[in-house]
Amino acid sequence: MVCGGMVYLAVALGGVTRLTESGLSMVTWKLLGERFPTSQAEWEEEFRLYQQYPEFKMKNLNMTVDEFRRIFWMEYIHRMWGRAIGAVFLLPAIYFWSKGRLNSTTKKFVLLMGSLIGAQGLMGWYMVKSGLENRFEDVNDVPRVSQHRLAAHLGVAFVLYTLFLSQGLKKLLPAEQFPTASLSTLRFKRFAYAAKGLIFLTAFSGAFVAGLDAGLVYNSFPKMGDKWLPDDILAFQPINKNLTENPTTVQFNHRILGVTTLTLVSAMWLLSRRTRLPKRAYWAMNSAALVAWLQVTLGISTLLNHVPVHLAAAHQSGSLLLLSFAVWLCHEMRYLKYLPK
Repeated sequence: MVCGGMVYLAVALGGVTRLTESGLSMVTWKLLGERFPTSQAEWEEEFRLYQQYPEFKMKNLNMTVDEFRRIFWMEYIHRMWGRAIGAVFLLPAIYFWSKGRLNSTTKKFVLLMGSLIGAQGLMGWYMVKSGLENRFEDVNDVPRVSQHRLAAHLGVAFVLYTLFLSQGLKKLLPAEQFPTASLSTLRFKRFAYAAKGLIFLTAFSGAFVAGLDAGLVYNSFPKMGDKWLPDDILAFQPINKNLTENPTTVQFNHRILGVTTLTLVSAMWLLSRRTRLPKRAYWAMNSAALVAWLQVTLGISTLLNHVPVHLAAAHQSGSLLLLSFAVWLCHEMRYLKYLPK
């Protein structure tokens, strides 16, 4: 659960790093961490390295060393926090494994989570490298990381967090044994799992919004401009390219997924009022419904206000909070099984 909380904070830090455009300030990567500059000469050397890459040449030519320090700090904290997650997980894992405290199933989860932590770090650097490449040739290009790699980086973090949370709940808050469920209860359980998947997909689509700065187009709601369906939604060829590379299409998809998720969660809340569930499942359902409405409100507010850092960061963190309650809800219903009479 501690590791899960650290991953949650890492996602929040990553969101702020992206929103403050700090992610490309560190142009080197070392497995055990980069040395933090402590003298003026070291800061100037780090700044000199940054000046060799597209973001400085195309966007920040007038940046000073002091301004560079501010974005460097943010990226440095994010990277070192990620390494701290690895240490906090790995050291106890080695200890408990060596003492024979882990059964075969837990060992598999430990290996899986450890592999994902390592993959997450490598994916983070692979993502940053895409923003350092000399692939920005047009004068209107904005140096940024690949939205595909950003989505993969965020997706792995969400999977890792979900695994930590679900395993922690199994150990610390075991689901209640429940009498034989009715068909309506079993149907509700299926909706709960569908909602969890939809919440994950909606959050994943948000990575493409962030990667393309798609929140800065069509800052109106519920219509996009003065139309429900904007003219440039299929502007790219081939058509499938629009799904991940056209900012208009990416924002439109995220809107539709968000509204669909809210509708499903709200319908589930109404359904739960007349469905027999475990006691804590009601708490999880009520929490999920509340956070779903808060999350959509944050999303609309972020859009209408042209993506201010504080609202956008809260919106990204809110997606993980909503997923948390969906995971909890599914956890509480894991023993519900329908046995025909």
